[in-house]
Amino acid sequence: MEGTIEKRSKRQREIITRLRSGRTLSVTALANDLAVSDETIRRELRALEDHGVIIREHGGARMATPVHEGPLHQRMEENADAKLRIGRAAAELIDDGAIIFIDSGTTSCFIARQLVDRRALTVITNSLHVAKDLGGINNNRLFLAGGQMDYDYRAFSDHVAQDYVRGFTPHLAILSVGGISIDRGLMDFHPGEAAMSRIAYATSKQVLLAADCSKIGRYALIQTAALTDVDILVTDEPLAEDYAGAFAHAEVVIA
Repeated sequence: MEGTIEKRSKRQREIITRLRSGRTLSVTALANDLAVSDETIRRELRALEDHGVIIREHGGARMATPVHEGPLHQRMEENADAKLRIGRAAAELIDDGAIIFIDSGTTSCFIARQLVDRRALTVITNSLHVAKDLGGINNNRLFLAGGQMDYDYRAFSDHVAQDYVRGFTPHLAILSVGGISIDRGLMDFHPGEAAMSRIAYATSKQVLLAADCSKIGRYALIQTAALTDVDILVTDEPLAEDYAGAFAHAEVVIA
């Protein structure tokens, strides 16, 4: 069963990759390209349509919305009020002297801004934004991953940065997310950032996931972790019953 699920997940990612051109592609073309039957493609398209990722039309499909994120400054403005409330609530959970990893997501950047009064933090990050806010103040120690910078994210997430971050064992990882789904778990849009998240889940004692309500039920491109891997969820609205059950294992903080 696990192998079948993985094959379907991989096939759906391949379909999304082909549709990102913005063109409508036929079922037959996709089936020939992926060397599977037309019915297999129809089944995957139905699943992707159920998640709101694609729109089926005229024997084919096209993307419903682009499966990518804009530059950092643009994303910082999206749901800014909710992210600010989340930032304030998450900061209350972090004490002086904590050893923390902070990723480059916009909600994580809002949290970093709320930590400028903390003292003696040890901050591991791949984000220039976080490094600028928390480095060089209050006797903090800062460890910034290097490598090739992604200018849209103002962050480092290539294999060099990943290897660097993998060497740390923070008390708490503060992570953002592209989408949260009961059946797909946690997802992201950027391959490097998704890899960073997987490293943080594996090496951190606890994980704090910061996500505004727009991420709940949203489908992204790459799976990063299971919902059960989250220890603390900080969000801006009460969870629907099904998601409340899925996060029953975690501490849920409503900002």
